[in-house]
Amino acid sequence: MNDSNNDDFSIEKPFESQEPKIQWKTPPPGRKKPWKLYTGLGSFFFLILFAALFAWFAYTSCRIEVPAKHIAVLIKKTGLDIENHQELAPDADHKGIQKQVLSEGRYFYNPYHWDWEVVPMIEVPDNKLGVRIRLQGDDLGYAQIIARNENEKGIVPEVLRPGRYPINPYLEKIELHDPVIVPAGYKGVKTLLSAPMPRNPNVPVSIEPDTRGVQATTYNPGTVYVNPYVTHVSLVDCRSQRFNLADLEDMGFPSKDGFWVSLDGIIEFRVKPEHAAEVFVIYNDASNDDKNGERIDEEIRNKIIMPNARSFCRLLGSNNSGRDFIGGETRIKFQNEFQKAMRQACDPLGIEIIQALITEINPPQRIAEPVRKREVARQQLNQFKQQILQQQSEMKLAVEKELVNRSKLLVQADQEVVTMTVQAKREQEVAVTKANETLGVAQFKLEAAKDEAAAIVARGKADADVIVFQNEAEAAGWRESVAAFGGDGNAFARYILYRAMAPGYDNIMVNTADSPMMDVFKSLQDQSVSKPAQ
Repeated sequence: MNDSNNDDFSIEKPFESQEPKIQWKTPPPGRKKPWKLYTGLGSFFFLILFAALFAWFAYTSCRIEVPAKHIAVLIKKTGLDIENHQELAPDADHKGIQKQVLSEGRYFYNPYHWDWEVVPMIEVPDNKLGVRIRLQGDDLGYAQIIARNENEKGIVPEVLRPGRYPINPYLEKIELHDPVIVPAGYKGVKTLLSAPMPRNPNVPVSIEPDTRGVQATTYNPGTVYVNPYVTHVSLVDCRSQRFNLADLEDMGFPSKDGFWVSLDGIIEFRVKPEHAAEVFVIYNDASNDDKNGERIDEEIRNKIIMPNARSFCRLLGSNNSGRDFIGGETRIKFQNEFQKAMRQACDPLGIEIIQALITEINPPQRIAEPVRKREVARQQLNQFKQQILQQQSEMKLAVEKELVNRSKLLVQADQEVVTMTVQAKREQEVAVTKANETLGVAQFKLEAAKDEAAAIVARGKADADVIVFQNEAEAAGWRESVAAFGGDGNAFARYILYRAMAPGYDNIMVNTADSPMMDVFKSLQDQSVSKPAQ
């Protein structure tokens, strides 16, 4: 059957039983072959599909996801075979477990060549330390347990502090131990358990560093992270300790006269910190150690303090009789010498005696009562004497107090007299100063009044002289005027009158011809006419 709509291929069915057959027709000239186009598209999609399948395969089969706090141990499946004595592959070219591990993250490895195992990291919790035990490497020598080189198998001297570590569990094993805590007031004595032997092993404390045995250096208070297979730390209490002599053993000695004298005392001591290691080595005994540490304080009491205290008491006590220890003077002397002797005996041994007191001395009872009564009487006598001296002292003190009070009162009176005298003098000086000021002002006013009076007198005289001079001038003028009238004063007076009245005379004459006022002038006229001319 042919498809008229498609020129590129045709489907033929010669028989019903045969499958349809596709036959490609030859394209016309100048037209691209269709099979090449479909081949290019198929190759492109095949590449995309191959890349997707490869990515899916790599992400699902080659991916190594190492979560937080974990590591991945690589195992090589192809490569060179390792030797029989080897447990881990020396490098990546050999089969087996690799030494290197993968830390947290994402990695891609070929699963044909590699296998892996994700395990938790080694975690050392707080207040713990980790001891590393290397599981592969060269075997150690005879009687050695510490692997000091990287290629050796055994215990590594370095320890791990609290934290997480990416350590290959097939390479190293970690044991957790408690760190050593050195309390306050203690010293940690360091003993090296695995180290080279010192050249001189007969000394109590090794003076050669990093050699086996007890070291001269000690640990201060704090937390010490040390390998328990390498170093052992012993705690030595260097604090002040106190105990009673009678608690350990009945202390006593025979006196000079054969009586037994028992005593009790308190001794306070401590181990010198700088001699802690030496004291620990010499006096420590493992028989009395417990889980809390070495009880070296008991050894010090039993081996140092008690033998020296017992020896001193017997030597010094036998030099005195029994009744001497009832009195206070002998007991005080015995106490001072006991403390001095204990310090001298214990100090070279590294023990400091802080205080050594004899608290009680029990003399024999047969001599104690009469001697005690006599001692009481003596003490009472001394007490009465002291009371008399005290009363005398109080009397002297009272007299001195009164003298002091009288002196204070005299001083106060003298101070008041001086104060009043000074105040009176000051007031007197102020009053005199004010009087002098007033006197000066008054004198100035007096002088001013005198000057003013003189000025007034001078002004009065000047005014009088002016008036006199004016009067004399007027009189001189009048005399001259009178002399002009021939010495007739009346004539001069009339002249003055006429001159004053002359401006209005005509008016008066016209208006008052018959006025009585004319009678006045008539009298003047008559006198002037009747008087002859001179």
